[in-house]
Amino acid sequence: MPVEFLGIAATGDGSETTARTTAAFDRDYTLRLARAHEDHGWDRVLFAYGAGAPEPAAAAAFLASHLDRLQILLAHRPNVSYPTFAAKTFATLDRISDGRLTVHFITGGNDHEQQREGDFLTKDQRYERTREYIGIVKKAWTSREPFDHEGPYYRFNDFVSDVFPVQLPRPDVSFGGSSDAAYAAGGAEADIYCLWGEPLARTAEQIERVKEAARAAGRTDVPRIQVAFRPIIAPTEDLAWEKAHRTVAAIRARRGANRPGAAPGAVTPEPVAPGAVAPENVGSRRLIEIAEAGERYDRALWTPTAAATGGAGNSNALVGTPETVAQALLDYYDLGVDILSARGYDLVDDAIDFGRYVIPIVREEVAKRDAARAARAARAERDRHQLIAAQA
Repeated sequence: MPVEFLGIAATGDGSETTARTTAAFDRDYTLRLARAHEDHGWDRVLFAYGAGAPEPAAAAAFLASHLDRLQILLAHRPNVSYPTFAAKTFATLDRISDGRLTVHFITGGNDHEQQREGDFLTKDQRYERTREYIGIVKKAWTSREPFDHEGPYYRFNDFVSDVFPVQLPRPDVSFGGSSDAAYAAGGAEADIYCLWGEPLARTAEQIERVKEAARAAGRTDVPRIQVAFRPIIAPTEDLAWEKAHRTVAAIRARRGANRPGAAPGAVTPEPVAPGAVAPENVGSRRLIEIAEAGERYDRALWTPTAAATGGAGNSNALVGTPETVAQALLDYYDLGVDILSARGYDLVDDAIDFGRYVIPIVREEVAKRDAARAARAARAERDRHQLIAAQA
């Protein structure tokens, strides 16, 4: 099966290791980072969502109007707009990008972050709302006739859009999470299910949970699987590990400097230390649990980057030479992961290095696997025909 690579479409140059020097939305930086991805073999980039951050759909429209090939994954929280309005926004953006849009629906794993923009539902209610919201958006994308809707969270009459996506029957829907409610919602509605990087065995368990949820929802297909990592690469293993330890030190120093009342250069204690406040969302709690159990897993997975951020989002690293990191990614591909999400800490330079040195190795090895699979299938079909002929 084909493999795809997802990067990040940041609108400013800050990261967990470096303070931002640009405006929150910097046109030149946004375009430079996106071109670094488009020119170095990436398939799409993610426009993330955060309360108070630049509006991602507008930023995505800017990017789509300047680049011809790079696809867009647009994050969206259902609480910030009515689903009929969102459906028109997404369809318009798919038109602007000539069919390069995927929409990632975020239920929201932190009550305080949701309440910043007026969302006071419980987490279970948010998942129920998200499922209803996605269903409305899908219908608005595909229905040429007016329709009514009355559900727990939305009610309207006689809606029909005058703008439809380029993609038929509609753009893909992306979804993520590690709770039972997330598996149920994503298994039912998602074309792509997104996971944060965990050890191979735990990732395999999550993939099976997604498949089970899809079957329980009555689907005959299953979502494609995406897994996200923070690669740290260098020409030699020793240099990669030196870089990894510098990265964690920079994360700790930056988090310490950002604490209210922190002295210059202060260092934040490890979030997994006794007394640390546990995050609300299951995915982050899983990352912390994995970090507490060990630093290194499988071929190249390294957890201190996740521990240093308190399990904040995509934060587990893959450390090593490009060859080592590529082989680690192929281990996940062999589990059934066909979308690999990666983001460094120096966003532009790391996107270029990963595109130059890791992506070609993975694509070449995937092509070999596909060719071998096709050859096996051809031999099996030939043997079947020979058996039928012999029996005749």
